[in-house]
Amino acid sequence: MNNKEGNNNKSGGRANSSRPSSNKPKPAMAKRAQGPKKEKPTRTSGKKIEAAVTDKVEKKPNQAPKRPKVKDEIRLNKYIANSGACSRRDADIYIQSGTVKVNGIPVTEMGYMVKPGDVVNFDGATLTPEKKVYILLNKPKNFTTALDEGQEYRNVLELVKGSTTSKIGAVGRMDKNTTGLLLFTNDTDMIRKFTLPTNKSSKIYQVSLDKNLKFEDLEKINKGLVLDGHRVFVEDVSYVEGEAKSEIGIQLRSANVKVVRSIFEHFSYDVLRIDRVAFAGLTKKNLPRGNWRLLTDQEIINLKNV
Repeated sequence: MNNKEGNNNKSGGRANSSRPSSNKPKPAMAKRAQGPKKEKPTRTSGKKIEAAVTDKVEKKPNQAPKRPKVKDEIRLNKYIANSGACSRRDADIYIQSGTVKVNGIPVTEMGYMVKPGDVVNFDGATLTPEKKVYILLNKPKNFTTALDEGQEYRNVLELVKGSTTSKIGAVGRMDKNTTGLLLFTNDTDMIRKFTLPTNKSSKIYQVSLDKNLKFEDLEKINKGLVLDGHRVFVEDVSYVEGEAKSEIGIQLRSANVKVVRSIFEHFSYDVLRIDRVAFAGLTKKNLPRGNWRLLTDQEIINLKNV
């Protein structure tokens, strides 16, 4: 009995001593910040994610679906300019005004693309786009770019007749006494570019005077001068090597040939001849007087980048 009781007491004692420790309240632990539950990666989870991302991109608001590019399609303003109707800038104005139709429907959208086979109506007339043509002529004397010179002097267009069936025009003007490089094209944007007063392309002329040019006058020309209230900047002027002092080479950026004549007349020299030997990087090399040639692709690129 005693042993049993003793055993019971012992076991009871151990039980009683262990209970209070197990029932003792533990201090509260700080809760950890819990982020969104991560899904367990599965073999198909990658595909699901890709599909979800794709759906997200496609359902983006205000995002127009990309139209596949059609071969040989061009902007509407370029199409109009290619036809020779007007420049690209002017074409944009016509488009905005609603006077341009594509396949019978007025188009006012800037950047509208014209596809092969589309019928473009511009201000009541159907347009036919033309391939751009660039022709370089070494102009002889007694031909003029003006159309109002009468029958005494022939027009320069006679010299490039048969070079193309496109309607082309000369870039800039030349009188009957001026010879040398003259560019023809049906690219209205390029014609406009090279005839603007702000154009910065260099031209080189060989000028023949009635008498030798004084060195002090050459120095004054080299520094620049004022003609009719406008400042004329001369890039370079010098005597032509191996020639008389009346043969002068002059380089400037003006698009008007008359400026060259006015420079020397300002110093009381009579100009006998003016020959343009270089124009915007183009030269007379292998181009005899009165002959013409088509520009190379690289020359066209260079002109557009001037």
